[in-house]
Amino acid sequence: MSAAWSWYVTILSLANILACVWLIRWTAKKRPGEGAASDTTGHEWDGLREYNNPMPRWWLGLFYLTIVFGLIYLLLYPGLGNFRGLLGWSQTTAYEAEVASAEVDVAPLFARYAATPIPQLAEDPAAMATGRRLFVTHCSVCHGADGHGARGFPNLADGTWQWGGTPEQIAQTITHGRQAAMIPWGTALGEDGVRAVAAYVRTLGGHDADPALATTGKDQFQTLCVACHGPDGKGNPMLGAPDLTDGYWLYGGATRAIETSIRDGRMGVMPAHKNLLSAERLHVLAAYVYGLSREQP
Repeated sequence: MSAAWSWYVTILSLANILACVWLIRWTAKKRPGEGAASDTTGHEWDGLREYNNPMPRWWLGLFYLTIVFGLIYLLLYPGLGNFRGLLGWSQTTAYEAEVASAEVDVAPLFARYAATPIPQLAEDPAAMATGRRLFVTHCSVCHGADGHGARGFPNLADGTWQWGGTPEQIAQTITHGRQAAMIPWGTALGEDGVRAVAAYVRTLGGHDADPALATTGKDQFQTLCVACHGPDGKGNPMLGAPDLTDGYWLYGGATRAIETSIRDGRMGVMPAHKNLLSAERLHVLAAYVYGLSREQP
């Protein structure tokens, strides 16, 4: 915070503590006639009268102790603006110390996991329990807790891979991320061309479409789309170009969804995790994702 705000917080905090001291001394001071046996507040209910007696000394002593404790705390720990406290404690340093201590404890375990090949590690229930926790923490927000994905986020449990499903390719994807780009062809094709290419793409996936429209779309597909998806629409994992013949549609296989993809393009981003997780944890996470695809045909 700025110096002005720091001074504001410091002065306000100390002023409140001093105000508590003043309040105690002011209320503890006896007034003329106060403390007599007959001195009451004037409140009476059901025969019970409320006396106006000063607070017990033990209670006042505890109040003073809390004030002293507060001053010592503010002297040792952060609380007065930008003053870091004599101990130099902070939430960040405490967290980092806890993480470092935990890393020492788990280092041998992750070292053993890192030395195990991904296919073999995927068969280890204990390692996969760790991998699932990593997945739920870092991947479930996009791919779901079960890895089945959602519209625009790939299903990781079905054996269909946009960038390849080998252990090395999965590890590469998680570690360095991916950037997929489907070029928008609306301007080049026009609306009629978009409909024609969408019709042909639907036939590649085994869906019905207008034969004449699909024939026109095939010619345009062979001109504009083969560079990425190939002449037969099988795609190219090196480019992240999906297979259009397998019936799997990341953004939906309805005619309108396909037309939107062709007309407006798509931009898919898989963020890199190399700066978030250690190499050993990335290895375990890759094994878990690899194992997900082995669960279903």
